[in-house]
Amino acid sequence: MAGVDLPFKCDCGQVHGVLRGVSPENGNRIDCYCNDCRAAVTFASPDGTVPDAPVHLYQTTPDRIRFDAGQDQLAVFSLSPKGILRWHARCCGAMLFNTLRKPKIAFAAFFMDRTPDATPLGPVKTRANIQKDDGTSRSEGLGHAIRSLLRHAVPARITGTWKNTPFFDPDTLEPTSEIYVLTKDERAAATPSAASS
Repeated sequence: MAGVDLPFKCDCGQVHGVLRGVSPENGNRIDCYCNDCRAAVTFASPDGTVPDAPVHLYQTTPDRIRFDAGQDQLAVFSLSPKGILRWHARCCGAMLFNTLRKPKIAFAAFFMDRTPDATPLGPVKTRANIQKDDGTSRSEGLGHAIRSLLRHAVPARITGTWKNTPFFDPDTLEPTSEIYVLTKDERAAATPSAASS
């Protein structure tokens, strides 16, 4: 794997590991302004802290993620019954990764505030869901994000490296932790507009 090994850890340090061989070429830095990403951080936070937009992510493949300790503290929730999976540290609430619900599409988005130095991941290439005054949103560099996903997920599917994931059991394809789905009230309380009012 080309690139550098980048350490990560949760707020209290119980969960820590390494992003292996990461670089701007094998992933994509994205700033996401959507309410869902901010709601996830708010829900996971012990004190309900509402993060400033955007949420900083690095999109890569799960085979690059290695947990060295604290994997038993890894918990997962979803904002809706069919929504993406949001993995966090049960011990302190720190958001760690987002994944899709099915591991055959090799995708993981890393919360970049979990590493002390994100410089090796290169510049931000995508800005997603930028809110406009009229209530709609726009994105910049979305094509780059899609191309990056396809460039890495398709070979992973063909070669079988999609099975190398710390988030799913390779035999059952079920998540390694039970998914908690937020209630409508929990989701409403975590949305930035509700949480900040």
